[in-house]
Amino acid sequence: MKKIKSLKVVFLGGVGEIGKNMTAFEYGDEIVIIDAGLAFPTADMPGVDLVIPDFTYLRQNKEKIKALILTHGHEDHIGAVPYLLQEFNIPVYGTRLTLGMVEHKLIERNVKDAELIPISNKSVVKLGNFVCEFVHVSHSVAGSVAVSITTPIGVVFATGDFKIDYTPLGGEIMDLNRIAEIGKRGVLLLLSESTNVEREGYTMSESVVAASLDRIFQEAQTRRIILATFASNVDRLQQILDIAQKYRRKVAISGRSMLNNIEIAKKVGVINYNEKLIVDIDQIGEIADSNLLILSTGTQGEPMSALTRMSTGGFNKVKIGGNDTIIISGSPIPGNEKDVYAVINNLYRLGAQVIYDKLAAIHVSGHACREELKLIHTLLKPKFFIPVHGEYRHLRQHADLAKLLGMDYDNIVIPEIGNVINVTSTKISKGTDVKSGGVLVDGLGVGDVGNIVLRDRLELSEEGILLIVLGLDRSTGTITHGPEIISRGFIYTGNDTSFELIEELRAVVTSALKNIDFKSFSLNQAKVSIVKAVRGYLGKSIKRRPMVLPIIYEN
Repeated sequence: MKKIKSLKVVFLGGVGEIGKNMTAFEYGDEIVIIDAGLAFPTADMPGVDLVIPDFTYLRQNKEKIKALILTHGHEDHIGAVPYLLQEFNIPVYGTRLTLGMVEHKLIERNVKDAELIPISNKSVVKLGNFVCEFVHVSHSVAGSVAVSITTPIGVVFATGDFKIDYTPLGGEIMDLNRIAEIGKRGVLLLLSESTNVEREGYTMSESVVAASLDRIFQEAQTRRIILATFASNVDRLQQILDIAQKYRRKVAISGRSMLNNIEIAKKVGVINYNEKLIVDIDQIGEIADSNLLILSTGTQGEPMSALTRMSTGGFNKVKIGGNDTIIISGSPIPGNEKDVYAVINNLYRLGAQVIYDKLAAIHVSGHACREELKLIHTLLKPKFFIPVHGEYRHLRQHADLAKLLGMDYDNIVIPEIGNVINVTSTKISKGTDVKSGGVLVDGLGVGDVGNIVLRDRLELSEEGILLIVLGLDRSTGTITHGPEIISRGFIYTGNDTSFELIEELRAVVTSALKNIDFKSFSLNQAKVSIVKAVRGYLGKSIKRRPMVLPIIYEN
């Protein structure tokens, strides 16, 4: 009896979390990857710059990989591409804007000779047993696509990030006709994003933002306007530049990512503007407030963003004052609320008028709400469904939504990172998990910061460090120098109270070494004794446990 082949769907990121989206589709000896994104570090990852997916499974199956397909140009979908291409020589497919953003990242990471292949709406690419068709969708960055993958066992449809916008900027409406045609042909498996599944109704159109911004510009005709938005939202950047032109304001751009994305978008023809509209940020002192717009990054309260530095007086090119109207055209990503509102509070303290999402319709989501998700399910009528792109609660609610629409719950699988989902023409089931998780990027180091290093960093940040330096005559076991006690982040050593504690610690260290036979003990064992004694003493006496680092040198 011939064995029925199954399609493996391997989740390396993007499920049970927001960020680092990466899914591998495997049939026989061939793998196609959709997206390679990053996530930003959380508060328990001090010093970490980025988090990318674990590529272990891909390394184990390196010869099978046919291509990487990118749905759009957001960091959580393309941020890990340079790290992937440093290891894997594979073609990358995406729209011109998406590839433009990727190309810039490759230059930054010094990745050369990458094969970047542009596609557009209804492009079809054959990759072995996989035939991939790209379908235009609306999202908060231009050049976004869904992917319809025809496999030997049926059609898989991956929505990517999307919303249904009937009045999008630029007039490029989501290709619902083609999605309906694919649905009529028959869809075996649907993977659909779940970010806004908790929200009833429909996501507002981007055109609503244009009307709100126009009104604010009209009301602030005598004031200087500073506008912060997402650097990747090139459609919104276009409407901002158009409004600035309408109100005869010069535009100064602040923020490297903003400058880069505008240049990339202009190069590929997604943004168009008169070059005379733009002025250098160093020239703004020569322009009247009523004739100036400063376009900035910083909608998420990022510590080094232009808007955050303006709010603390740390940006020497722009000083905030009472004649400034500041527009934050973005809403806080969950977890960033504290940082965003700290920036807003500081801007108010400097006398500025601040307009943000709670006060005006100056930002709309790029993700589908419940009614839009229902429409996609109805048009595609999939046999099986896997909710993706969201925390577990989002995935569960999306699964419940599919059941509400009539899908058998046995045909729905809620995935987690590392899951392998086996799909045949008649069945969907979970297989054996693969190694997965997050790889931490710190500077140029990739994966060299692990749990032990993070634990040490957290301990240092919470309790500080105590260095104990001493000289030792190993033959006699006598301390010839010190012990010197050096504190960083533990106690301030310049007062009487700390002086007494340091003297007591010297005594503890001396006592810990007194009974050691150095002819049989190693110096490492001596260090362990010091750490145990000092931490035990501090834990009992002042209920604090700093990191203790002994440094012993022999005379």
